[in-house]
Amino acid sequence: MFSEKLQWLKLHDRRSIYTTMVDKYEVKNWISNRIGESYVVPNLGVWDSFDQIDLDTLPEQFVLKCTHDSGGLAICNDRDTFDVTAAWEKIEKSLARNYYYSGREWPYRDVKPRILAEVYLPAWEPEGTKSDTKIETLADQIEAGMTDYKFYCFNGEPKFLYVSQGLHDHETAKMIFLTCDWEPTGFARPDYLHFDAVPPKPSTLDEMLAIARRLSEDIPFVRVDLFEHFGRVLFSEMTFHPVSGMMPIEPNSADVEIGRYLELAHVDATR
Repeated sequence: MFSEKLQWLKLHDRRSIYTTMVDKYEVKNWISNRIGESYVVPNLGVWDSFDQIDLDTLPEQFVLKCTHDSGGLAICNDRDTFDVTAAWEKIEKSLARNYYYSGREWPYRDVKPRILAEVYLPAWEPEGTKSDTKIETLADQIEAGMTDYKFYCFNGEPKFLYVSQGLHDHETAKMIFLTCDWEPTGFARPDYLHFDAVPPKPSTLDEMLAIARRLSEDIPFVRVDLFEHFGRVLFSEMTFHPVSGMMPIEPNSADVEIGRYLELAHVDATR
């Protein structure tokens, strides 16, 4: 089963580069060197604590995220109404937590906890693009449908992906698993909303597949997450153990089918 094999990988596949690849700050240099800086979301700053941040130096809209975990996130849609106290409490709580201990996902164990500020993607226009649409509110972001493409890659080959649209929570996000030929896989996550129909195939799908192959080379399994933004591909993150290897999926037989892609016999557990 896929879930059981991911638990094995937690214990035996511990290459030091994985720590860099899950660090939301350090991975950007790795991505730039591997596929080019144009695929990286611009940084606005990085700090060791919330109190070091001078919010007046940041733009009207921005995102704060912890470099070492999942969920340590604060979105500023309007700096004048930004709840600084709530953001401080959330971020500082995340900084004090070692994400490794929640699910024993080894790559996170030695990531340095920091705060990263990035451009607010729904409102950020890359150089050379122009849009008349201004996204200001949370509702606008949901309606705009910031879309993720998450590729499940096995030894450098993406086998399928899931498309996620919304805010990555169970109340608003929609999800669908697709083959790399853009057909439904026949399995689903029961804890998320489902698309009513297969979403449109992105114009950059072939480029995304090539990037996923490049980033996942020589790795038994990794999920490569990408965006399409104003017609260009942007890197999001890499995940070695989705949902800590305990992802709910229906039907149960899909866990077995996916697991066949993950060949542990070729994993060098000595590295």
